[in-house]
Amino acid sequence: MWKLVNGRLIQTTDDTRVKFRTNVSKSILDQLSALAEENDTYVNYLIETGLQTVLTQGVITFNKKSRPKDRVQYKTTYDKELLEQVKEFAKNHDLFINDVIEYSVKFIDTKNIKDTSYKHRIE
Repeated sequence: MWKLVNGRLIQTTDDTRVKFRTNVSKSILDQLSALAEENDTYVNYLIETGLQTVLTQGVITFNKKSRPKDRVQYKTTYDKELLEQVKEFAKNHDLFINDVIEYSVKFIDTKNIKDTSYKHRIE
């Protein structure tokens, strides 16, 4: 992200985003990578839209026995507030955060996603 200070552009980190590491299904990540490329965005932006929808609905139907067996480590950044809400949501529903992330993929809204240029915005 860039900030305009005294008529000059200064590159800065976005304090509203935090790094987070979890394990997510490799096949889901592959699908999301293809979808991200089609929509000129990043996988984490796609995941964020799905998570926002799940949180708005406030309901999750997840079968713990159907957890994917192909999970791999996935590191990225998320909106700090959203991640805190997801952590609380997962705790309240007796699930892990990666379960909520994998479930949220069904609710991705490709019409309301940030594009790749979002991280280079000027504020």
